[in-house]
Amino acid sequence: MKLTIERAALLQALSHIHRVVERRNTIPILSNVLLEASGQKLLLRASDMDIEVTETVPCDVAQPGGTTLPAHTFHDLVRKLPDGAHVSLDDTAQSGQLLIKSGRSRFTLQCLPPEDFPDIAAGELPYKFSVPGDALKMLITKTQFAISNEETRYYLNGVFLHLGTEDGRPFLRAVATDGHRLARIQIDAPAGVTELPGVILPRKAVGETLKLIDDQSGDVHIALSTQKIRVEVGNVVLVSKLIDGSFPDYARVIPIGNDKRITVSKTEFRQAVDRVSTIAQDRGRAIALAFSDDRISLSVNNPDQGRAQEEIEAEYSGAPIEIGFNSRYLLDIAAQIEGDVAVLKLADPGSPTLIQDKDAKGALYVLMPMRV
Repeated sequence: MKLTIERAALLQALSHIHRVVERRNTIPILSNVLLEASGQKLLLRASDMDIEVTETVPCDVAQPGGTTLPAHTFHDLVRKLPDGAHVSLDDTAQSGQLLIKSGRSRFTLQCLPPEDFPDIAAGELPYKFSVPGDALKMLITKTQFAISNEETRYYLNGVFLHLGTEDGRPFLRAVATDGHRLARIQIDAPAGVTELPGVILPRKAVGETLKLIDDQSGDVHIALSTQKIRVEVGNVVLVSKLIDGSFPDYARVIPIGNDKRITVSKTEFRQAVDRVSTIAQDRGRAIALAFSDDRISLSVNNPDQGRAQEEIEAEYSGAPIEIGFNSRYLLDIAAQIEGDVAVLKLADPGSPTLIQDKDAKGALYVLMPMRV
C-alpha cells in the first residue's frame, strides 16, 4: 500500500474512528485501525467487536493494499502534524512496518496483518428509514442522561427506540430510564415507516452516533434488524450490536392522573435548585419542594453542613403539598427543557411526578420522589 492524503481529511476520519477503540485490549488487533486503499479512496475501520465504525476519504493511491496500525498512536501522530500538511503512507517494504512521511517528519509504526481484523457484518437489515440529523440528535440528547449505569439491569443500559401512536398519529420514540427517572422523546414517524421492532441501542453506540451527527449535516440513514443497527452519516457508517433483552413496559410508570399542576420559569427553577442543593449531602442529594399558593419553597437540611431555603414564584392554586427529590436528577431534567416554562404535575408525595416542557409536546420526563 502506498498513498498520499491531506492531513485534514485523515485527521477527521481518525477522530471518528479511534473513539471506538478501547485503550486497553487483550486482543492486539482490536487496538488497531484497519486501512484499505483502492481506487482513489482510503477506507478506515475500527471495532471493539460490539460496535464498528467505517469511513471512506479521498486520497491519491499509488499502490493499493491494506494494513492495520495502532489507532490511538496514529491519531495522536496525525493530530500533531501542521495544518495544511500532506501525509504519505507506505508499507511497500514488506517489513511489518508502515512508513509515515509529512514534510521533514518521518515515523515508522508497527503493523498487524489486515486479514486478522474482525468484521462484524451487519447481515440482513430489513427495516430502513431516514431521519433528519437534528431530529435524531434531539431524540438522543434528551434521553441519554437517563440511561442506567447498573450492569445487572443490562436491558436499561441503552435507549429504547420504537414506534408509538398518540391520537392516531405514528411517532418514532426514544425512551431511557434508570428506575429513578424516565425520559420519553418522540418525533413524527419517518415517511413510509409502518413497522419497526423495538430495539435497545447500547450506551456506547448512542454516544458515538451523537458525535457523528455533531460533525455532519443532513439526513441520517438507519437500517436495523432485531440484532444489529446500521447508521450512515455522510461518509461514516456505524454498525452496532443491539442489547439482547426486553425493555420494561415504561407506559405503566408514566402518571396520567396527576391533578396538581405547577407552572414555573425553567431558568428560575433550575437556578434555585442548583443554589439550594449546594449544601445537600453527596449521597442522597435530597431537596424538599413545598408547593402552595403561587410559590415554591425549596429547602435542604444537611446535619453536617447546615440548612438552605429559597422561594420562587410559580402558578399553583391547589392544596399545599410537599415532596422530595434527588436534586441532581431534578437538574438533569431541567437541563433538557428548551422552552422558558416548565410544567410539573403531581399526585401526592409518594407518587411519580410528570415534568414537561410547556412548549414541546413531544418530550416528557418522569421523576420518582424520595424521602427527605
